[in-house]
Amino acid sequence: MLRHILATALVAAGGIFTAEACTSLIATRGATENDAVMVTYAADSHTLYGELYHQPAADYPEGAMRKVYEWDTGKYLGEIPEVRHTYSTVGNMNEHGLTIAESTWGGRPELEGSGLIDYGSLIYITLQRAKTAREAVDIMTDLVKQYGYSSSGESFSIADPNEAWIMELIGKGKDDPGAVWVARRVPEGHISGHANHSRIHQFPLNEPATTIYSPDVIDFARSKGYFNGKDEDFSFSSAYAELDGSALRGCDGRVWSFYNKYNPDMGPYLDWILQGKGEPLPLWVKPSRKLSARDMQAMMRDHFEGTPMDMTLDIGAGPWKVPYRWRPMTYDVDSVTYYNERAIATQQTGFSFVSEMRADAPDAMRGVLWFGVDDANTCVYVPMYSCLTEVPHEFAPGNGDMLDLSWDAAFWVTNYVANQAYNRYSLMIPDIRRVQNSMEDSIAAEVDRLYATVGDMSPTVARSILNRHSADWSKKYVDGYKKLGDYLLVKYLDGNRKKTDEQGNFLRTPEGMAVSPDFPGYDEKYYRSIVNDPDGGDRLKLLIIEQKD
Repeated sequence: MLRHILATALVAAGGIFTAEACTSLIATRGATENDAVMVTYAADSHTLYGELYHQPAADYPEGAMRKVYEWDTGKYLGEIPEVRHTYSTVGNMNEHGLTIAESTWGGRPELEGSGLIDYGSLIYITLQRAKTAREAVDIMTDLVKQYGYSSSGESFSIADPNEAWIMELIGKGKDDPGAVWVARRVPEGHISGHANHSRIHQFPLNEPATTIYSPDVIDFARSKGYFNGKDEDFSFSSAYAELDGSALRGCDGRVWSFYNKYNPDMGPYLDWILQGKGEPLPLWVKPSRKLSARDMQAMMRDHFEGTPMDMTLDIGAGPWKVPYRWRPMTYDVDSVTYYNERAIATQQTGFSFVSEMRADAPDAMRGVLWFGVDDANTCVYVPMYSCLTEVPHEFAPGNGDMLDLSWDAAFWVTNYVANQAYNRYSLMIPDIRRVQNSMEDSIAAEVDRLYATVGDMSPTVARSILNRHSADWSKKYVDGYKKLGDYLLVKYLDGNRKKTDEQGNFLRTPEGMAVSPDFPGYDEKYYRSIVNDPDGGDRLKLLIIEQKD
């Protein structure tokens, strides 16, 4: 992905990045408390600066052309005819509440696309042209059929206030600019997801209401030698994706963690995740209870807590149970390769969101994009509405970048908080949760009131109020998080922990001095690791000198 500025200004707008490690989760109507359709997305990249991109609706004269730039590199690919009218977009949502998210899985390298439309352009061109998820699937597949596809294997979440689809697509290589693909509608009452590995295996061949696919999706696999069985046994994932340990544990593992949180029957699929044995993870499951937007936000903060892959338990978490591991993802010890877990929440996220789409909502709130920047675990999700016409300053493109710190940019103040917690996580995360939850609880209550009142307003008044609500909370968030970062610095200065009252206020002596701090030390597991280390142990034993009478 590259910043979503006007295509003609794409490169000038602010740089190039690659975001190939992403997570998208889905909950359909019947699986949610308010009958919303919800889609999440984490755009993870070490070079992606978190901003919110907006395209206003526009009208074009007949014969107008649209330039297409490769989303990852900014490379000019060509141009296609523009449509007469395009819809307004905010992030990965448009004015109708349609949302499209993605995750890259690459697939067979010889199938790298050679056409005109890359995966990022496919998303944002479609958001400007489609009203519904089903229409979006048609537009996306027509675009690659007509102009060719230029990227590698991708999974897309495509959803509107009524339904959600998963589409998986891969190119045909240098000799054919086209693509093969499958799209499946997620049943009502179910949850689904994808995270950098192809998730569609067998699919029904004669259910056009729920499953559609390119006419040659099976024949092309046969022609390339990827498949030689019966049509009904064809697996898109097995044919076109490359399966290895990292794809299972680091990719399907993230989806499994989502399923496991809300379905008690996911234990048997651990064999698939950890060993590649047994049945593949289902494309969707039914949750044991209905989910809220807050549940989906919480899921984006997951580090496999409470599972066999819990990142806080092994010695790599250190004495303060840090659920993060710095790159590279694998390392070798005595000729054996080991793996750092890859959770949904990760430090290098540029932006993430939970898209909440409701058919019964006022038009101005048909879609609410709960938007956050930097690590989903420590951000605050601020509501950006499908009717938005002005990006709040704190999230606006140009307010800082990856090499220029801005203290009134949401991305930088969130990093200020998060990067302190990465050093002493178990000590600091309660302080962060206190502020984060307070803000998000207040925001959620206000949004509920807006759902109930905005429908009685004129479109102009509703739009103005919702734009202001997003702007006000963006500023409150940034101001509050700057104070939180300062607070963490003071409280945990020099490895100590200053004493506070129940409200978190620092304690002073009657004379006005700081009360002597606590010395948290380390946990027993960490102390034992030092003692058992050949370079620790005996060398660090405290000498006991016996006193002679």
